[in-house]
Amino acid sequence: MGDYRQAYERSLRDPEGFWREAAEAIDWDSPPGRILDDGAAPIYRWFPDARLNTCHNALDRHVAAGRGEQAALIHDSPVTGTVRTYSYRELRDEVALFAGALRRLGVGPGDRVVIYMAMIPEAVIAMLACARLGAVHSVVFGGFGAAELAARIDDAHPTVIVASSCGIEASRVVEYQPLLARALELATYQPAHCVILQRPQLLADLTPGRDVAWADAVAAAEPAECVPVAATDPLYILYTSGTTGRPKGVVRDNGGHAVALRWSMSAIFAAGPGDVFWAASDVGWVVGHSYIVYAPLLTGATTVLYEGKPVGTPDAGAFWRVVAQHRVNVMFTAPTAIRAVKKEDPEGKLLTGHDVSSLRLLFLAGERLDPETYAWAGERLGVPVIDNWWQTETGWPIAASPRGLETLPTRPGSPSVPVPGYRVRVVDPSGADVPPGEDGSIVIGLPLPPGCLPTLWQDDERYVRSYLSAFPGNYLTGDGGRFDADGYLYVMGRTDDVINVAGHRLSTGAMEEVLAAHPAVAECAVIGVHDPLKGQLPRGFVVLKAGFAGQPEQLSAELVAMVRDRIGPVAALRRVDVVPGLPKTRSGKILRRTMRGIADGVPEAVPSTIEDPAVLDALRPILTD
Repeated sequence: MGDYRQAYERSLRDPEGFWREAAEAIDWDSPPGRILDDGAAPIYRWFPDARLNTCHNALDRHVAAGRGEQAALIHDSPVTGTVRTYSYRELRDEVALFAGALRRLGVGPGDRVVIYMAMIPEAVIAMLACARLGAVHSVVFGGFGAAELAARIDDAHPTVIVASSCGIEASRVVEYQPLLARALELATYQPAHCVILQRPQLLADLTPGRDVAWADAVAAAEPAECVPVAATDPLYILYTSGTTGRPKGVVRDNGGHAVALRWSMSAIFAAGPGDVFWAASDVGWVVGHSYIVYAPLLTGATTVLYEGKPVGTPDAGAFWRVVAQHRVNVMFTAPTAIRAVKKEDPEGKLLTGHDVSSLRLLFLAGERLDPETYAWAGERLGVPVIDNWWQTETGWPIAASPRGLETLPTRPGSPSVPVPGYRVRVVDPSGADVPPGEDGSIVIGLPLPPGCLPTLWQDDERYVRSYLSAFPGNYLTGDGGRFDADGYLYVMGRTDDVINVAGHRLSTGAMEEVLAAHPAVAECAVIGVHDPLKGQLPRGFVVLKAGFAGQPEQLSAELVAMVRDRIGPVAALRRVDVVPGLPKTRSGKILRRTMRGIADGVPEAVPSTIEDPAVLDALRPILTD
């Protein structure tokens, strides 16, 4: 681990020198003199006296450097049968024009814009247009439930909402306007305007005075220039999925974000200017923000925006077709996607006929990568498969095999080693390091490196309470795991109530809140159970109030529909069982971990504090069904 070890140790020993050098890859309107502001510890700020514009770094500087005619963005949409390529010059011009349209609607530096769109170029254009103006975008996954969208509107207070009229799937068109309309009915805060991108597959009804069609907005606009902002000013807010109560808005700053993502592309992903990089994710998630939009464009690479699925658009060979057609060099997706392909095409027959020789590396992240999927992908593609681990909050990998620094061997079940900048520790409840091979809580020593969240949106106190209080001087990841004797990290899963469904972190508490709102439900529990395709799936259990006279099957269907409506289809809750009781401790705590262990077939010790063992015994056949 020569080159890697040298970089890692220097990043911890001399973080200011390390990141000062990395910052040289970014264009600054006012270069950083100071690198780290620790005056408000445990809240830290990177490059506190610097100014820049992220959109300039993603687009304009590449045009000025002679890359104007290189492909910047390839939109590949098997659901509409179209492929469109934007050069860096074309993308810059489209972004500048839409930035002018937003400016005419009153958007300026620091204002928020909520983006609720499908996987279309206009979503990327809207994000970059906000960055161009110094405005703050908040992307909400297209088709997310109205109540969740409303909560984000009330928290962010957007001046404008930008939405597409619909999303398109293999078998249906998803109408977005009713969801947006319902969200605005539920929201206390109302935006001044909504810009609606009318897709030909389904036209939305516009509300006069509030709504404006995208085409009309840009027709009346003049291109806007880049507005320099402080490096510490927010670039975007991204709300973590399925939060209860007031949503938790992760803030990303402009300066640290640009430096970290540009560094990560070369150091971790071994990708450079002119490479074709494909993150098969969604712009509504952090992977989409970091590695569909910002990191490839900050680097001068070509990024692929894919509107389709790993299977069904049209078949399990879709990924290989995209790699071959666009000569993808580095690919990044979730293990769930590869498992879906493997399930439909276990022998890899659909890979035949597609020339994927351009592909150098496959990165997988978003959930734990099981050894079988790791081996299958590596054997079929003949390229290194690189597991990596990170979070919405960090914005870029915490642990990976950093291929641009050194070709470290990978190990099944491990995302490899801590990335430079991250002081990763595994600790016991007292905060002491545990020996290699022993499980504990994974924490990261402060300060977090550039690019990680500096705080939560308008709530420093909640940030400190949620992440920095459990182990003072450290950031709590919420994951448990261990190191082996060689320094490889193994991440074993969440230590809280967040489950991982196909790479999407969802709160079981949020689902329980929905179930508990039904008038027939006395109490409930939602647990994540193992699923061979999606990693985990939620299962609900409800105890009914006395006097319920309906049919349990009908009630279960109602509860599933409620969760789908409130949280969205991504919740993937398909089964709710009516049970006579839930196992609890004498203090009233529901034994969710015990229930999950039984459902997964894992030996789980029953706590001695259980109130009534007979309740758990009665539940066992249902849990194992």
